[in-house]
Amino acid sequence: MKNTIIEREIISLTNQQNKMIVSGWGIEILESTVVEKITYLSDGLKVKGYIAYPSDASRKYPSIIWCRGGYGNAGAIDKFTARGMFGQIASWGYCVFASQYRGNDGSDGHDDFGGDDVNDVLNLITLADEIPQADKNNWAIEGWSRGGMMTYLTLTRTNLFKAAIVIGGIANLRCNAEESKFMRRLFEHSLGNYTEEQFKKRCEERSIVNFPEKLAKETPLLLIHGNNDDRVLPHDSLDLSYKLLEQKIPFRLVMLEGGDHFLKSHRKEVDELRRMWFNRYLKQEKIV
Repeated sequence: MKNTIIEREIISLTNQQNKMIVSGWGIEILESTVVEKITYLSDGLKVKGYIAYPSDASRKYPSIIWCRGGYGNAGAIDKFTARGMFGQIASWGYCVFASQYRGNDGSDGHDDFGGDDVNDVLNLITLADEIPQADKNNWAIEGWSRGGMMTYLTLTRTNLFKAAIVIGGIANLRCNAEESKFMRRLFEHSLGNYTEEQFKKRCEERSIVNFPEKLAKETPLLLIHGNNDDRVLPHDSLDLSYKLLEQKIPFRLVMLEGGDHFLKSHRKEVDELRRMWFNRYLKQEKIV
């Protein structure tokens, strides 16, 4: 088997950074997990990303793909954040696979904002072959903001995932572009210089509300959105929920009162919801 991870480096932080990890995520992150920065092959391109896994290699752990938000290097995950964020998920008993997407953080190619770069998400799946702790038959996927859009698009391409979580996710580009100045700037920058008709078409092709019937029917979705989100507007998740009902796709919608795009004031609640969803569908734990 030819390896698709061509470079890997265990993340090592300063003593001060480690103290911040303990303060923000807990001591178990440092004591029980490993997080690596990697370069892997995706469609022949060298793409940067991360993997994380429990230190205990005596058994297999379910695998989770994590999709970042932002565009370009705005929103790229740095080593410190990766150590905390992905280490946290690994401490829950999972292996994590995350991409910076092509064109970012020194990767080959260019960020296509939901175009060919969806392959960078799908191509993470084969990396599990190179992680002894990873259960290659037990997968979930999670995405935040733009990563939510990437998650939806990935779910139109495979029925591999037993569960999915989207937080503040983009479900309708055109809708947001009209109502959010932030999103309009993002779309104009990320989708390039196109005619109005070309721009509209590219937005529609990335908006899951236009083709919800293509979503994997058996993948339960947890949608979380702050009702004060002024970047990706709350009705992205609300509008999609109607489509999911029509398609009879299992889902749960959680709207968090007063929550902004980053949901910092709801962090513990969001973490518990995420952990519960993963445990329910990947470890078959009952919801109490």
